[in-house]
Amino acid sequence: MLGPFVNGITIIICALLGRFVLKGLPERFEEIIRKAIGLAIVFIGISGAMENQRIMILILSLVLGASLGELLDIDKGMNRLGKWAERKLGVNDSNFSKGFVNASILFCTGSMAIVGGMNSGLSGNHEMLFAKSILDGVISIEFASGMGLGVALSSVPVFLYEGAIVMGAGFVKEWMTPEI
Repeated sequence: MLGPFVNGITIIICALLGRFVLKGLPERFEEIIRKAIGLAIVFIGISGAMENQRIMILILSLVLGASLGELLDIDKGMNRLGKWAERKLGVNDSNFSKGFVNASILFCTGSMAIVGGMNSGLSGNHEMLFAKSILDGVISIEFASGMGLGVALSSVPVFLYEGAIVMGAGFVKEWMTPEI
């Protein structure tokens, strides 16, 4: 659980830094940070795709995952959860829910959370989740500077999601062959 813990704590610390220390980044910094993070993610994605010998499974997984997310209407559920958290915490900031939802969806989608969680649970290798922590931390700084403290709360679904993958991988470890 080290990887999910580090990622969750990184999101909290960086969101607080973005909200209280930076208090809104100039547009030009936000733009260049987005480009740099985007380039890093493209590089990581291309590197992973080049290692993948089963491109059809990759494509099918992307299509099924996107379709399942739409079918379950995850965005609507996250918005409801964000509004509920706003009410329970007594926050009167419309950006709170927006920051929570946007950060949660961004941080929980993508292969790094899944593959990193699997690596963490199967082999104790937390490297990918640590790299994801850096990416999520930088994005948390930018998001929180503009959208507020809801970004810090996104650490909860990130921890639960990645933690569930780590624990699930630990349960199926004995059945995981190199082919699987």
